[in-house]
Amino acid sequence: MASLNISKNELEELIKKAIVSTLTERSDLLENAVTEAILDMKLGLAIEEGDTGEYLDEKQIIRLISSNHR
Repeated sequence: MASLNISKNELEELIKKAIVSTLTERSDLLENAVTEAILDMKLGLAIEEGDTGEYLDEKQIIRLISSNHR
């Protein structure tokens, strides 16, 4: 396998072109990534908002679930 010598600047330019080309051809990739990040942030905020510091043990949870399905 032959080695290729390129400068740091040339490598950076090649990487930039590859990223721009990929995002231009597959804009859905960036859109999906941003959408997932927003959903993750919303989930984190909802968890923080709902965290009261009060916890139930397993038996209490099962009792609550069972009583709601009767």
